[in-house]
Amino acid sequence: MSADVRPIAESELPEWLRTLNAGFLAATRVTDSDVAQRAKGNDFTRTLGAFDSETGRCVAAFRSFAQQLTVPGGASVSASAVSNVAVLPTHRRQGLLSRMMAGELAAAKARGDVLSTLIAAEYPIYGRYGYGPAASVSEWEIDVPRSGLDPRLAAPADGGRIDLVDAAEVRRVGPELHERLRARTHGAVNRNERWWNLATGLQEMSYLPYKEKFFAVYRTAAGEVAGLAAYGADDHWTDAKVPQNTVQVKDLLAVTPQAERALWQFLCSIDWVTKVRTGYRAPDDLVADLLPDPRSARIVTAADCLWVRLLDVVRALGARTYAVPGILVLEVTDAAGLSDGRYRLDAGTGACERTEEPADLSLDVSALGSLYLGDGSAVRLAALGRVTERRPGAVELADAVFRTARRPWCPDVF
Repeated sequence: MSADVRPIAESELPEWLRTLNAGFLAATRVTDSDVAQRAKGNDFTRTLGAFDSETGRCVAAFRSFAQQLTVPGGASVSASAVSNVAVLPTHRRQGLLSRMMAGELAAAKARGDVLSTLIAAEYPIYGRYGYGPAASVSEWEIDVPRSGLDPRLAAPADGGRIDLVDAAEVRRVGPELHERLRARTHGAVNRNERWWNLATGLQEMSYLPYKEKFFAVYRTAAGEVAGLAAYGADDHWTDAKVPQNTVQVKDLLAVTPQAERALWQFLCSIDWVTKVRTGYRAPDDLVADLLPDPRSARIVTAADCLWVRLLDVVRALGARTYAVPGILVLEVTDAAGLSDGRYRLDAGTGACERTEEPADLSLDVSALGSLYLGDGSAVRLAALGRVTERRPGAVELADAVFRTARRPWCPDVF
């Protein structure tokens, strides 16, 4: 079979959505409301479809959008975020994803994007296109009665306060709070208006109906918003009519340790709640150690999350800061020819440039993506055969240069 890969016309959006839903096993129908919601703000030049040459049907979907990614040191770089990738089961293994991805990466490079990002539904796929897993997540389940927290201390001890608010208030205060968090959290990405509308029920898709949430805002003694939690709860009672409910945290943003501690204390003090699921947090999140008994919080999810694919190595490496000084010459290979070359990084000044100097390390662009946000280990990648040392001591230096004191965290799945 052959297919034509191209940007879709707006009139083709309903069929494109049906293909997307089928690929994700999400739904078999698309409503007029779904189409209208998706069309809002959609960039059709970056919404691709593969159309079967015999039937004319859309058999694969692909979309990218502009994104800002925070890197170590707090700078923000332009990224092309890949999302909504699906190929119908009748047309898999025919190279459609490879064609769409090749076109997207070339276009992103031409646009001047520093890198590309995605959340991988399947691990083996995206390394072929130069992406490397760059930030992971963990989720804890807290056994509240065992935690040792005193539920009578739900009120913040620092003079701040927690208020339950409605969705309109979240849309008012949430974006600014998130930007403050993003500025200090490498791995975090920006949230647009559509994100906040979907998160608060102003917009919804028929196959992903909005579920009501509770919203708690933490304010300092001076009245400044410093934290926000969105959560839901089940309704479980034992045969003896004893409530044993579980709170599921959908989002928790805190820009101070006091706000973070106060919000977890609040969530663990809600009447009828015996378990709290934290949602996806950074693997080194403080939540377990905020509890008197950290063993009351067990990890239920530990997985890769954000994947990074460098498109402009000079700008990418020059944008972030480094923990220790040192000079590394990196020989980067890139099968797509977008980022291959030799680069000299001065971690002391942050300067990066192309060079003809002998290489200290050789690595694929996907391995560089894993190192980029500070989560990957050059020592481990060398042991796995993904980094080759050309100068003695270069692997250990690269490990010290690229690693960060706190692990990167991307709060969002996109």
